[in-house]
Amino acid sequence: MTDHAGAERVLVIGAGQAAAQLAISLRAGGFAGPITVIGDEPFLPYQRPPLSKKFLAERPAPDSLFLRPAPFWSERGIEFMLGIAVAKVNLRDRKATLADGRTIAFQTLVFATGTCARRLPLPGADLPGVFLLRSIGDVQRLRPALDDARRVAVLGGGYIGLETAAVMRGEARDVTVVEAEERVLKRVTAPPVAKFFDTLHRERGVNICTRARVAAITGEGRASGLRLADGAMIKADAVLLAAGAQANDDVAQLAGLACEGGILVDEIGRAGAENVYAIGDCARFPSRRYGRKLRLECVQNAIDQAKAVAAAILGNPQPYDPVPWFWSDQYEFKLQIAGLFDDYDDVAEVGDLTKGRFSVEYRRGGRLIAVDAVNEARAHMLARRRIAEETEAVAAGAV
Repeated sequence: MTDHAGAERVLVIGAGQAAAQLAISLRAGGFAGPITVIGDEPFLPYQRPPLSKKFLAERPAPDSLFLRPAPFWSERGIEFMLGIAVAKVNLRDRKATLADGRTIAFQTLVFATGTCARRLPLPGADLPGVFLLRSIGDVQRLRPALDDARRVAVLGGGYIGLETAAVMRGEARDVTVVEAEERVLKRVTAPPVAKFFDTLHRERGVNICTRARVAAITGEGRASGLRLADGAMIKADAVLLAAGAQANDDVAQLAGLACEGGILVDEIGRAGAENVYAIGDCARFPSRRYGRKLRLECVQNAIDQAKAVAAAILGNPQPYDPVPWFWSDQYEFKLQIAGLFDDYDDVAEVGDLTKGRFSVEYRRGGRLIAVDAVNEARAHMLARRRIAEETEAVAAGAV
C-alpha cells in the first residue's frame, strides 16, 4: 500500500456505491491522507441496479458497470483491497483484522458494508440450481443456468423478482413468481400501483401466485421446483430467491456498535464511537421528516449520505434527512418513487392507469409524503420538490 507516514487513514469497509462516493468527496474536499477501501468482491465499485435488468439481459463485461476505471482511483491515491473480507474491528486499538489475518490501522472508520440477500430457511435452499441476485458474481453464476432453463421460479414479488421475471419473459421463458403477501411490491408501493404491475406481468405471461407459502425447494441432486404449503407443486429448472435483503452489520455488532436491522447512526452519520461512521444500505439514520429511523436501499441514499459523512469528516457536519427516491424498470415501463408512502391517509390517481402513464399521490394530514410515477418523469421530478417542501415543514415543527 502507498506510504503516507504520519497521515490519518480513513478506512472504508465495503467497496460499493457509497464507499466510492465517500472517497471521491473526501478527495474533492481536500482530504490528503490515505484512503483505503476494502471489499469482499474482486471488483472495483460498480452499479448494482442493472444486475437484474440490462446486465442480466445483455451480458456485458463486468467493467461496463464500474463507476470509474482503475486509473481514476490510482490517480487520486485511493487504494483498494479487493476480494478480501474484514473479519473484525477493534475500535479501542483502531485496527481492522482481515480474513487472512492481516491488520490495518485507521484513525477514521466508515462502514459501507451494504446488504446481502435474505436467505430463506427452506428445505432444499442449498441445492444446485438455487440462486441469489445481489452481485456480479451472482449474475455470472445465474446466467448460464437461465440459458439452460425453460421454466424459472422466482421467490419474491419485489423489485428484483419482478425485474428478473420481465427479463425472462423477454427471452420467452416460463416464469412463476411466488409471493407470500397478498400482493406484489407490498413493501414499496400501495395497492393501485401494485395492481398495475401485477396485471402487466400476467398479461405478459408471468404466472403470479400471491398469498403463497413455499414449504420446500424440491429436487434430487438439483432443484427441480417448489412445493407450496398447500401441497401445490411448481416445476422449475432454476429457482431465484428474491425475498429481500438485510443489512451487513455483523462486523459492526461484533465491534460493539448498536444495530437495529442496520448500523444505528445519528443525523450526521456517526455510529456511536469516535470517528466511526456508517453510510448507505447498511446504515439506519433518524429522519425528522418522516418521524422515525430509516434504512434506505437505493443509489440516491448511498451517494447523498456518503457526501454528508465526507463533509462531517472534513469538519463541516450537516444533518442528513433526505426525500428518498427509487426506480424500477420492468418491460418498457419505468416506475419512479419519491418519498415513503406508508402511513398515508389519502391517495389520489393522476392520469390514466389503463394507458400506462400516470402517477399516484399519497398524503398524510393533507401533506404530500410520496408519489409513484409510471412513465411520468416530469411528475416524479416535481414530486421530489413538493415532498421536500411539505415534509420539511413537518420536520421543522410547522403545523
